[in-house]
Amino acid sequence: MSRYKLTLAYDGTNYCGWQVQTEKTSIQSLIQQALQTALRHPLNLTGSGRTDAGVHAQGQTAHFDTDLPFDPARLRLSLNALLPPDIRILLIEPAAPDFHARYSAQSKIYHYHLHLDRIANPFTRLYRWQIHKKLDLGLLKAAAATFLGTHDFTSFTNEPQRGSVVHDPIRTLTRLDLTPIPQGIRLEFQADGFLYKMVRNITGTLIECASNKIPPSQIPLILAAKDRRKAFMTAPPQGLFLVEVIY
Repeated sequence: MSRYKLTLAYDGTNYCGWQVQTEKTSIQSLIQQALQTALRHPLNLTGSGRTDAGVHAQGQTAHFDTDLPFDPARLRLSLNALLPPDIRILLIEPAAPDFHARYSAQSKIYHYHLHLDRIANPFTRLYRWQIHKKLDLGLLKAAAATFLGTHDFTSFTNEPQRGSVVHDPIRTLTRLDLTPIPQGIRLEFQADGFLYKMVRNITGTLIECASNKIPPSQIPLILAAKDRRKAFMTAPPQGLFLVEVIY
């Protein structure tokens, strides 16, 4: 049995997210079905992590196993012909037998796009969160800096009693940069891992800080509380992109 790594991109607008869900269309299920059609045998596809409904990816990764020999470039063409146009396989490559798309990851990069112009852009509305109030970018930068480092991020995850957060809610956020983009700003997150909805919850709290609703000095207290109720709104999904998984 040989293992292969997939690198893929998708527009998450029309899907229930990455993970297979009963009676809903997921990205994982469509790619898995396409692989089974092309390779003509059952298999399981394992992703680096789940993205929620409406969240996008420029560099999601996954792995699968097969005994069937194939040409990766030809299989990529076949899969892209079978998949809808908002999901694309970018690369298929052999992987070590012990490679795991989720557990072998060293870090991940997410971007969150904010639209700060008063007029919505019809061409980016599915890929940004439009903020309808004035933001203080100095406060936004100061608030972002308080999240850097190693913390217990329980206050910034949903479902704190499920999944990896139960066993280990500690994550190290190595980068949270603010990059100007036309009509807005991009928040660039890099960490050794992310809890469920962690980026969107941090983003929601950053907006509260930049709106002068809470001071950046309150964020360490929210982190220390280990209570999701102490933090603020969850940013909507459409502004979020999984950009890269680093191994």
